Amino acid sequence: MTTFTAWKFDSPDGARRAETALKEAAKDGLVTIVDHALVEWPADAARPDVHHSNDDKKRGAGWGAFWGLLFGGIFFVPLLGAAAGAAIGSISKAVAAVGIDEAQLQTIREQVTPGTSLLCAVTTDGDLDRLGERFHGLHSTLVATNLTEGERSTLLETFG
Repeated sequence: MTTFTAWKFDSPDGARRAETALKEAAKDGLVTIVDHALVEWPADAARPDVHHSNDDKKRGAGWGAFWGLLFGGIFFVPLLGAAAGAAIGSISKAVAAVGIDEAQLQTIREQVTPGTSLLCAVTTDGDLDRLGERFHGLHSTLVATNLTEGERSTLLETFG
């Protein structure tokens, strides 16, 4: 099963620390990373910095386009009033194949602010119990996932 998760951190470098833990877990066979991206937003910056990993060399351009659409629409398109809703609606149609809905896009947009960071990961074959041990103490908040409610509850319980 392919899983999309977006984790928010209350510091600009939290996602970078989680990325290291995720890569170590992948090396140890606890998860397969299809692709991932980071959003780091220093407290004094007007806009966040986005870093795409290009984990899947064969489909790197496709994932780059996906992350560009997702983050560009959320963070870089000047959105005001009703235009914000329309833009989020358009993006949600484009990323629906990954299982991200409009409410999750809006949550990401509202949660990721100056002084925070975000790690988005598309993964398969995750051992949630053992993976949760790696993420313990990183102080993250799950803001979006394509998991069912039952799977989401297990994930939140495992990751604390």
